[in-house]
Amino acid sequence: MEVSRSGFYEWRNTPESATAKRRGIIALCVQKSFDESDGTYGYRRVHTDLAARGVPAGPELVRSVMRELGLEACQPRPWRFSLTEGDGQEHDIPDLVKRDFTAGAPGEKLVGDITYSAQAGVMCSPGGGPRVAW
Repeated sequence: MEVSRSGFYEWRNTPESATAKRRGIIALCVQKSFDESDGTYGYRRVHTDLAARGVPAGPELVRSVMRELGLEACQPRPWRFSLTEGDGQEHDIPDLVKRDFTAGAPGEKLVGDITYSAQAGVMCSPGGGPRVAW
């Protein structure tokens, strides 16, 4: 790349433009808002936060600045209901009926199942019918 020595020094000594100054100020505000949210705010929430503070910046500008700063929102996963909480260890549960659920006479093999439906907290069990669990 061939650039004259005088052209390089002229470029290097040029004062910062107004746009670059504004982006620098907005970058500080974006970083502060992002840090105050513990890294959970995306560009939409950061934009709303800046608007509430009176910082004039559009959503696309906030998005661009966040991309330049390498800020990515980390949204926590929603809590999911679970009937069985694992302890991280595998347990050896014996299969006593060896997957053969047919019985020669009533009362010979007794098995059961409980199923949870997230729709309005309904518990279903075979034979018992649905039961609302609030």
